[in-house]
Amino acid sequence: MTEKVEVVVKHAAKTVGEGPHWVDKTQSLLYVDIFSNDLHHWNPATNKTSSLHFDEYVTLVVPTEKDDEYIISQGSKLAKLQWSSKKVEVLHEAGAGVRYNDGKCDPRGRLLAGTMGLETAPAVLPPGMGNLYSLDIQGKVTKLASNITLSNGLAWTADTKKFYFIDSTPRKVYLFDYNADNGQATNQRTVIDFADYDDLGLPDGMAIDTEDKIWIACYSAGKVVRFDPETKKLLKVVKIDAKQTTSVCFGGPNLDELYVTSAAMGLTEEELKAKDPLAGSIFKVTGLGVKGYPAVNYKG
Repeated sequence: MTEKVEVVVKHAAKTVGEGPHWVDKTQSLLYVDIFSNDLHHWNPATNKTSSLHFDEYVTLVVPTEKDDEYIISQGSKLAKLQWSSKKVEVLHEAGAGVRYNDGKCDPRGRLLAGTMGLETAPAVLPPGMGNLYSLDIQGKVTKLASNITLSNGLAWTADTKKFYFIDSTPRKVYLFDYNADNGQATNQRTVIDFADYDDLGLPDGMAIDTEDKIWIACYSAGKVVRFDPETKKLLKVVKIDAKQTTSVCFGGPNLDELYVTSAAMGLTEEELKAKDPLAGSIFKVTGLGVKGYPAVNYKG
């Protein structure tokens, strides 16, 4: 089977397109444009996008079990959003000098989200200032890991016993033992080190398929890759026509379409026109021969 890569939302983000989340119930895609402070909701059936603008960075969005309600980040805060009224209720404040980045719900509906120090340029930031947090369904926040530089992709295996987490600038994919009953992540170790590869850039957002293989967006390399984390073997490379690929998620009616976000930030007008004209677009990859799981809502 040969994969096909197409642009589905051209220039979807002016800065950094991120946080794609497929809403299975409505067959639509949520994503953010981080430094534009924008949250977007795209309907493939109508090709219409609805958006909300905020006063701070928005880097993640996850629906709750209630219609019209979402968990989002706002700078260093996690918050509950009612889309229709734009009402925001702050749930957690991570502190000064950091901001939230990627986040996703575990199989039981807890939100795990990581922080990072503030960037002075794309992927240039103070080391080790970030933490990985868990927001449980009672609203309690627990720190699961520290000394993280650029918190990114998250994924769980089908049996819920393994959790993968990316720290982008050390270029590492970590593996934790995961207890879905109490939400504890332990025994952190490196499972894939991008330093072993010359042409994959920085590991960024991540998804997992039903075969427990992980898909990673390669920032600055214009690629999405599939790894077998058990054998550490690189299984597939998909070229994306935007150098700054940022994140991935499975979607579509059969969850066999891979949506890929990208960034336009840091590129001059000349570079955008001549070298990277689709920067910031959202791409759809079909024909991969694999499927993902429905994304989990926050159950608090």
